[in-house]
Amino acid sequence: MQIPGKNIVITGAGSGIGAALARRFAAEGAASLCLSDLDLDAVERVAAGLDCRTVAVRTDVGDEEQVRAMIDEAGELGPIDLVCSNAGIGTGAGLEATPEQWAASWAVNVQAHVYAARAALPGMLERGEGYFLNTCSAAGLLTQPGDAPYAVTKHAAVAFAEWLALTYGDQGIKVSALCPQGVRTPLLTEALEGMAGQVVAAAGAVLEPGDVAEAVVAGLAAEAFLILPHPEVAEFERRKAADRDRWLAGLRRMVASLKN
Repeated sequence: MQIPGKNIVITGAGSGIGAALARRFAAEGAASLCLSDLDLDAVERVAAGLDCRTVAVRTDVGDEEQVRAMIDEAGELGPIDLVCSNAGIGTGAGLEATPEQWAASWAVNVQAHVYAARAALPGMLERGEGYFLNTCSAAGLLTQPGDAPYAVTKHAAVAFAEWLALTYGDQGIKVSALCPQGVRTPLLTEALEGMAGQVVAAAGAVLEPGDVAEAVVAGLAAEAFLILPHPEVAEFERRKAADRDRWLAGLRRMVASLKN
């Protein structure tokens, strides 16, 4: 997919990767952008700096009615070509994670992708084309020490993206799973005091959101299922598949070294 002339929806667009995608897509010549975030003031600030038709919407992506209303509002700008289901949350919790933390993680990190597809897919199928970019995280391919709900739900997000691609790929629907590792966003900054953030920071380079947006533009142009701003994630995944016991042992050593 080429960005010029496209009508695009981005959730979690008030900061981080979502805001960087909005700026990059506008610079690439997108026809319109529907920018969504739980923080309306933040997403309105992002929208105000863009040189294209833009609407800012406050949306709790864990609420299906709100996601459907967002998609309806985006549709008023023109047929939706690309939905970037980008919003995500972490907990920094393990077995002590509360039922409320598990429920919120499931709603935002998994069900939000489902809700976006339910709302946008019918129109795409009618036209015979459409694209979903789901932000899933390298944690969805590997794991996330220090955050059980995040690790589990991001794996589920990758699984849903795969299912969407294989089910509708022959009907003109494209799907990409964006799986970055460390990115300088509020999600990582807030996690740096805990094990989850420390492991991510120790695992490799921490990219800027703009670097991720660059990788997304290239990945969409190639229509690649996996978009990996950190290319080493592909090698990590190969090592995991080749010898899971050795891979787990290596991660345990990393975690132990951070505790000492």
